[in-house]
Amino acid sequence: MNDSSTITPPVYSTPPAGAPVPPAAKNVRPPKMSNGESSLIKIVVIVLLSLLLVGALLLAGYFYLEYSAASSDLDAQIKSAVLDAEKAQADKLEAEFEEREKLPFLSFSGPDDYGSLSFEYPKTWSVYISKDASSGGNFEAYLHPREVTPVSAQTINALRVTIENTTFESVSNRYASHLKNGDLKSSTITINGADATRYDGKFNSYFVGSVVIFKIRDKTVTLETDAEIYRDDFNKILETVTYNQ
Repeated sequence: MNDSSTITPPVYSTPPAGAPVPPAAKNVRPPKMSNGESSLIKIVVIVLLSLLLVGALLLAGYFYLEYSAASSDLDAQIKSAVLDAEKAQADKLEAEFEEREKLPFLSFSGPDDYGSLSFEYPKTWSVYISKDASSGGNFEAYLHPREVTPVSAQTINALRVTIENTTFESVSNRYASHLKNGDLKSSTITINGADATRYDGKFNSYFVGSVVIFKIRDKTVTLETDAEIYRDDFNKILETVTYNQ
């Protein structure tokens, strides 16, 4: 009777005599680098790291220079803005001081026989009467801050006053060509309750200002400022003009 629980041991076959025996498995290792190859790799790595370091230093230097330039420019802009603000404030204070120094205004009076033309002008201005009409003829006076500049066809004065024995039409015709070519603009204003003609613009190569002409009896008055910088004072003077009809 066979016992089914009996375990049969494995049977190993023995290779026949003379059969080749397979070689045992061996650990495969990478070939070892020579000293020359190792040194070359180290050199390459050092060179690459050096290039990276140099590049980083150059980049850092570039950004530093950019920052310095921007910072310097900002400082210059701030300094310029401060100087501009200080100058503007100083100019404003100086202008306010000059305006206060003009007060109180003084009174100008022309000849009685020529209608007693009068007006008020800043006390910081000087007056020069070149022709007083004491023996007839024209009356001429010049006013200017501090000192009247030498009178000529080219020198600028803040105010010129002329009373002529000439008709209003003859005086106004002197400006006709300037009106025609567009150098001047004319308007009608009121002086002492009567109409007057005003011209503003360029009168010649020297004067860019304003002129007002009006009649007093049989004479013609011309008030002129030779420069735009005196136009505000000129307008204030016009508001105070009086004369006898």
